[in-house]
Amino acid sequence: MSGILPAGLLEAIPAFAWPWLWLALPVPLLMRWWPLRDAYTPALRVPYEMGRFAPASGTPRQSLRYLLLWLGWLCLCAAAARPQQLGEVLEPPQQARQMMLALDLSGSMQEADMQLGGRVVERLTAAKAVLADFLERREGDRIGLLVFGQRAYALTPLTRDHASVREQLRDSVVGLAGQETALGDAIALSVKRLREQPEGQRVLILLTDGVNTAGQLEPIKAAELARAEGVRVHTVAFGGSGAIRFFGLPVATAEDPIDEQTLRAIATETGGRFFRAYNTEELAGIYAELDRLEPVIAAGPAVRPKIERYPWPLAAALLFGVLGLLWPGRR
Repeated sequence: MSGILPAGLLEAIPAFAWPWLWLALPVPLLMRWWPLRDAYTPALRVPYEMGRFAPASGTPRQSLRYLLLWLGWLCLCAAAARPQQLGEVLEPPQQARQMMLALDLSGSMQEADMQLGGRVVERLTAAKAVLADFLERREGDRIGLLVFGQRAYALTPLTRDHASVREQLRDSVVGLAGQETALGDAIALSVKRLREQPEGQRVLILLTDGVNTAGQLEPIKAAELARAEGVRVHTVAFGGSGAIRFFGLPVATAEDPIDEQTLRAIATETGGRFFRAYNTEELAGIYAELDRLEPVIAAGPAVRPKIERYPWPLAAALLFGVLGLLWPGRR
């Protein structure tokens, strides 16, 4: 059938949601043939002669009247079967991001100077908790996970399967990618993963607690590459203030090991933003702010709504029924 009729004509033909209701079409004939009386029971009177849609003989007026009643019943069955027609293709807009998350797994991330749920935890544990909560709110976005230490590795590609991303995040441990920090290589690998995505949607969020100590590419050179490829890089510096503590009390101040100047320069070069988090609460606030950044209105999944067409046969059934009942020749 599809090879004979044009595609547009096929789409114009309505389909029925409840086609089984067409089985009611021969009901008037069954009412005519069904024995309505016997010798011991009074006759069953059917209003408007519904059981006599097709008389054995009659005048032309009566025949036309019965034809009108049959047409009304046919339209009523069609309305009961719920004819539906496919509407125009719609692509509802939705907010979407193509985002890579780069997480530092160098040796310094095992420093236990963070508070989480009233207890002291390592930096990586706190970061993973905040990132997991961030992923929970990113429904519809395509997110990939990249970890880096002495080298950079992509654990998950860009995907809407955030459960897989959270699983890989949960299994990440300090030293998985080496003990040093290759910021430049992490940025370069993220750019490679984002290169094929639509322009304006390429985003990298990079979290680190150290300085670049490894890798083949300098961070600033990697930032220039990201800018050339249209990738915005938001950098997050995460870690304590460098205070040396004794029995929980700060007794001296050491030099902060985080290279904030380089991270700020990376964000500025690529049109992103630089953030500094000294504790878990500040890190959660940063990711809440990132949650509001980079919204992109993209076309959602294409849908074709089903348009109900039963009012038309229902109106026709009412019209034919009224004409049949008012038509001259009724006995």
